[in-house]
Amino acid sequence: MSGPMSLEPGGVEQDTLTIRLADRRRPRRRRPSWALGDDTTLAIRLPSRGPDEEAVSELAAELADRVGPAVHPYEVAALLEAEGLPASLIKERYGHPNLFSLASALYQQVPRTFPEPAPTADPWRPDTVRCLLRGVLFALPGLAYLLTAPLWNPGAHAPALIVAGLVSWAWGQALGHRAHLRMATGRREAGRTLLTGAPIGAVVATAVAALLAGSGAVTLVAAAQSAYLAAAGVLLVLGRERQLLAALSPLIAGAAVLPWWEPGPPLRAGLPLLALLATLAVTGRTLWTTRSAPAVPGARRPHLLRSLPYGLFGLAAGVLVLLEGRKEPYAVIVLTVSMGPAEWLLYRYRGLSVAALRAVATPTGFLLRSAGILVLCLLAYLLPLLPAALLTDADPTPLLLLAAVLWTALLLQAFGAAWPSALICLAAAGGAGAVTLLDLPPGDLALPLSCGAAALCLSACALRLLGRPAPHA
Repeated sequence: MSGPMSLEPGGVEQDTLTIRLADRRRPRRRRPSWALGDDTTLAIRLPSRGPDEEAVSELAAELADRVGPAVHPYEVAALLEAEGLPASLIKERYGHPNLFSLASALYQQVPRTFPEPAPTADPWRPDTVRCLLRGVLFALPGLAYLLTAPLWNPGAHAPALIVAGLVSWAWGQALGHRAHLRMATGRREAGRTLLTGAPIGAVVATAVAALLAGSGAVTLVAAAQSAYLAAAGVLLVLGRERQLLAALSPLIAGAAVLPWWEPGPPLRAGLPLLALLATLAVTGRTLWTTRSAPAVPGARRPHLLRSLPYGLFGLAAGVLVLLEGRKEPYAVIVLTVSMGPAEWLLYRYRGLSVAALRAVATPTGFLLRSAGILVLCLLAYLLPLLPAALLTDADPTPLLLLAAVLWTALLLQAFGAAWPSALICLAAAGGAGAVTLLDLPPGDLALPLSCGAAALCLSACALRLLGRPAPHA
């Protein structure tokens, strides 16, 4: 090239040298076509210093457990910012111009790791002791009839007491559901609902018994029965099982000594009366304590019709149990005690269904898993009843089919599908009851056939409703 060159630092970055070619006024020569002009600046960019890969790799290894679960480089940038890395350190040590550049490099270098969520406690884990205790409490009131049977003729006046019991059962089911709805808005509102509804139910059941009874003594027994069922229902809804067991201790003591000692008429009548008064006292005290619970402002009362199907189911279930009890009275005791394990299995079904949501990834897979859980829980409920059914009857089929109807209906109710269970059970009770009262064929097969058909319909409804993930989410 013609003329000397002078090298001067300059340009837009430190790694750029500017070469200025100055014309020294020498004689002009014929220049080649590629020669530069007289005064031309040529900018040459030298290779810049790249990122320090070793330092970045060390940082990636140090933060791998926190960078791996990130789903975007911005999450890594937030992590680096939380670590307090200054911009100067990022440039000097790691060779990156800014925080986001370093974050992108770490995000690309560290493999994605998405750890499984830590196992959580089962939200539907049942209280085993409480469920078994509730089953016992359902059957303990029968001891009152055992103690007082010699004092009056229960067989002659059984229809009035049975009808009063059916009314109390249906009313208690509807009232219990309404109280649980009110419990969502506060314990105080639930207490008010029970305080109003329980006495009304007792009065209605007593009035129905008085219309059917032929003597005042039966009306008094029906009134005592209705008052106890109303008070016990309040305690069970509010979770006061142990207090109810303590109130029934006179009945337990009186029945325990009967095989060895005759207590006499005063004790036979006094012990059930003492248990009734104790139950009423505990119920009154429990309802009084709910007055101090905080009120929820603006809470709306649920519509009465929402609890109607629960009452209808209670009536239908009572009729079905009564029809089975006409043939085998001890079957009523077996079914009553089994309500505790039935409630425990309802909780287990919900817990297993929630676990199935985490184990499967397709709707078909969940449907199959849900069907297996339903069959498993139903068998777990029915198999322990088989020995008791064989002891009470040579043919255990009616008792087992009735138990299957009751459990699947309760399962649907637990998920809010009250109308299907109520209508199916009403149809089964109406059909079997009509055949039995009118002595129509198939006679003794009416109850097993009705319960079998109802069990199939209820199981189909359960699979259709609960075989989808939505009700369990």
